[in-house]
Amino acid sequence: MDRIIFDELCCGQFTAASKAAYLNIVDGMQARGAQGVILGCTEIPLLISQEDRPNLPMFDTTGLHVEAAVEFALDSEQAKTRT
Repeated sequence: MDRIIFDELCCGQFTAASKAAYLNIVDGMQARGAQGVILGCTEIPLLISQEDRPNLPMFDTTGLHVEAAVEFALDSEQAKTRT
C-alpha cells in the first residue's frame, strides 16, 4: 500500500493494477467482517471511490474534514452576525 501511495499516487500515476490491488485489499477486509473502509490518506480517493464498491461504505477523511471545516466556518460567521 505504501509503495503505491508514495511511488505512484504521489507522482500522479494511477494504474489499473494498483486500483485492482487496493480493491482486492478492500474485498478481503469486507470478507473478514469490515462494515466500512476509511480512506485515511489523501491520495487513496484518487484511486478508489464509493462507486467501486457501492455496498460497502467508504469514508474519505479529506472530504469529511473539508465539510466539517466549512460547516464550522459558516456557523462561526453566523454567530458573529447574531451578536
